[in-house]
Amino acid sequence: MMNDGSAIHRSSLIVHRYSMTTRILFVCLGNICRSPLAEGVFNHLAAQAGRAHEFEVDSCGTGGWHAGELPDPRTQEVAQQHGITLNRRARPFERSDFNDFDLIIAMDRDNVSDLLSFSSLKPDHRAKLKLLREYDPHADGSLDVPDPWYGGMDGFERVYQMIERSAKKLLESIPSPLSQRERGRG
Repeated sequence: MMNDGSAIHRSSLIVHRYSMTTRILFVCLGNICRSPLAEGVFNHLAAQAGRAHEFEVDSCGTGGWHAGELPDPRTQEVAQQHGITLNRRARPFERSDFNDFDLIIAMDRDNVSDLLSFSSLKPDHRAKLKLLREYDPHADGSLDVPDPWYGGMDGFERVYQMIERSAKKLLESIPSPLSQRERGRG
């Protein structure tokens, strides 16, 4: 019997569903500014809500230029100003991430385009892709989180505010496994 990976994928989904963990991947260009900040902010908000155990969160970049590097010092500074520590090292997106994560949250439309360019992208993979600012109540039609890399600290703070608003709504949009079980009993 030929193994095309689907048996492995089905088996990992069974384990994943049993663990009731939602796996989220935040994606930007180089994985040193926006996506590690989004990962840190989401983890921080989930912990504050008592829901950290419900999530496995990671971040990556569509390019591998910064692989192995810590987040940009300005990203780390703005995170620390808000009580968040970032300690992950940058990594590039891998095709297997489509199978390993439930949600793949891109920072801008260019990131989405890069992710969609993977050949043989399955419909269920496309369905996992979202823009972070789809969850931002102040988006006003602009769904991109701008890349602050070329600017100063004020740009990093603006990006932090966008990410925090969006991450709060993203967290609220994901039902807690406990509340799902309680509904099932009623």
